[in-house]
Amino acid sequence: MEYVYAALLLHKLDKEVNEANLSSVVKASGAEVNEAQVKSLVAALADVNIDEAVKAAPVAAAAAAPAAADAPAKEEKKEDPKKEEAAMEGLSSLFG
Repeated sequence: MEYVYAALLLHKLDKEVNEANLSSVVKASGAEVNEAQVKSLVAALADVNIDEAVKAAPVAAAAAAPAAADAPAKEEKKEDPKKEEAAMEGLSSLFG
């Protein structure tokens, strides 16, 4: 997951998402760099329009939410709506 975050960070900063840059960001975060994962992600993102993928991500998450709500819950927890709203705002800030 840290590789995807690194790629999103590079894209947000208008830097090229390549093996060297991705490795540098992951290494700077304190994580150990797995070169195979770096190469795999760079190859997978080669034909992807990241802007379009980010725009589509909230739509996919919103479409999945009703299905998850219909699933029976093993344990019911009452969440603080304000806490959940703040968490969603933080999550959305990751995607611009």
